[in-house]
Amino acid sequence: MRIGVDLGGTKIEAIALADDGTIRARRRIPAPRGDYRATVTAIRDLVQATEAEAGEAGPVGVGIPGTISPATGLIKNANSVWLIGHAMDRDLTAATGRRVRLANDANCFALSEASDGAGRGYPVVFGAILGTGCGSGIVVDGRVLVGPNAIAGEWGHIPLPWREPSELPGPLCYCGKYGCQETFLSGTGLELDFRQATGRELDGSAIVAAAGAGDQAAELALQRYEHRLARGLAAILNVLDPDVVVLGGGLSNLDRLYANVPRLWAAFAFSDTVTTPLVKNQHGDSSGVRGAAWLWPPGTPPAPI
Repeated sequence: MRIGVDLGGTKIEAIALADDGTIRARRRIPAPRGDYRATVTAIRDLVQATEAEAGEAGPVGVGIPGTISPATGLIKNANSVWLIGHAMDRDLTAATGRRVRLANDANCFALSEASDGAGRGYPVVFGAILGTGCGSGIVVDGRVLVGPNAIAGEWGHIPLPWREPSELPGPLCYCGKYGCQETFLSGTGLELDFRQATGRELDGSAIVAAAGAGDQAAELALQRYEHRLARGLAAILNVLDPDVVVLGGGLSNLDRLYANVPRLWAAFAFSDTVTTPLVKNQHGDSSGVRGAAWLWPPGTPPAPI
């Protein structure tokens, strides 16, 4: 059995995952926003409560909205900014009394889907999260690709490729650059595009509903979104050529993406044919926490310090 923890901006979830992939216990608590020490304590207490419910201890994996810098050993690139600059893996190890593995939450998503989800059985899995933000993870032969700078999969922070004149320079991203894919392909990006085109304020689900009800402006916004997603994923096809692309996040529930995007990406992929499947995730909101548990191989005992 392994413990997986998904550290989000508003909630922390933990599961006890059996070696056969079944969930033996699950708990969720509000995240203590803005307080690093309280976050470490909350994770420790949540792990203990989850293990008590499952009746067994296990090694702990934690998915975080950032990554550990190989240069400093400290958290970087976290949109939960109170985590930045802390040695979170070491602090959690001290708090729980055992070694803890940390990974970017998008990497955990990809690992979950590659292990026993929609990407199972594929050698190279590209998992893209289309939610409030936009990120991705890459899994090769069951192992997460991290890279020497711990930035593999930072797909949301490359410029949208093949930008049209109307897309230049692009929205300002929180990273300080213009035109990052996150500003176009996240749910927030879809809402911004619709607002700029119409002057109307609708959230992503309302835009989808309006398009389904025949609202032409909403339909055009979704068509622009699909074209941009096709370009963004075509760039991945040209560099990585993954065996499967798995979508996660709230926008992954938009069923029309799975027919329209592959039809559109063929014009940008450097190939005469594109056979890569584009598929919806299998585990939904549980993919992140399941992937955190999968950071430890099945059968791994609790890892003492």
